[in-house]
Amino acid sequence: MTHERLFHAPVSVSVELGLRRDIESIAEAQKLLAEWYESRRGPLHEAAVQACNFAANGYVTTDQARSALVAFAEATGILPPDVDHVIAAHAVARSYDGFAS
Repeated sequence: MTHERLFHAPVSVSVELGLRRDIESIAEAQKLLAEWYESRRGPLHEAAVQACNFAANGYVTTDQARSALVAFAEATGILPPDVDHVIAAHAVARSYDGFAS
C-alpha cells in the first residue's frame, strides 16, 4: 500500500455487534464495500465503489474517495455519531513571496 492511497484520517465505521472498524486506506474501503450486503447496495454504494476504484488508479484524489465513503457510511447508518469525519482545511499564513511565514 503506497502513501498516496492512505486517507489523511481514518473513517471509523460501526460493523457487526457495534464494533468499530477504522478504514485507513483505499484498499480497506474497497474491502468494506465489497463485503457490504448485496441487498443493501444502492447509488451511494456504487458511487463509493467507483470513487475508490478511481482513486486507486489515480483518477481522483484519496480525499474524494474518502468523502464518498463517508457519505455512504452516513446514509447506511454505520458512521458513529460521535466521530467527526469532516475534512479539515488548514490555513497557511503567507509572506510576501508566497512562502509560509
